[in-house]
Amino acid sequence: MNNTPALLALRYELESLTIDFWHEVDINGGGRAAGYYTDDAVFESSVREYRGRAAIEAFYARRRERGARISLHVVNNFRIEQDSDTRVRCQYILSLFATDGVPVLPSKPAIMLALVEEVVLKQADGSWRYESRRVRPQFRDDTPTTG
Repeated sequence: MNNTPALLALRYELESLTIDFWHEVDINGGGRAAGYYTDDAVFESSVREYRGRAAIEAFYARRRERGARISLHVVNNFRIEQDSDTRVRCQYILSLFATDGVPVLPSKPAIMLALVEEVVLKQADGSWRYESRRVRPQFRDDTPTTG
């Protein structure tokens, strides 16, 4: 296990990016979510695959058009594997609490527990963008997801 200060700083930076992304989805319905991806990114939800930033943008627009929905995406066990200075693979457990409606709603267990695998690329300006995100459900109930 290589836990050098530089690697730990990178892990923290990418974990923060992931948390900021899911916060955008939960708080703003994903209005700026597509901006976290590269132009040709692949987002594989628990239901289907979206290719390209425009398709990802359209997915979140459709999600907002459906009406009120509450979601909380909780990230745990965040890990990284650095392929190069500009390419990193991330993996974590995602607990999804979500349903249609407005708060306050009855509390229930997470509707899905998933293993998420991401590839993140460093851009020329020093920022990181997702080249791919794959949500692989491990457990789920019968509550529909919007993916």
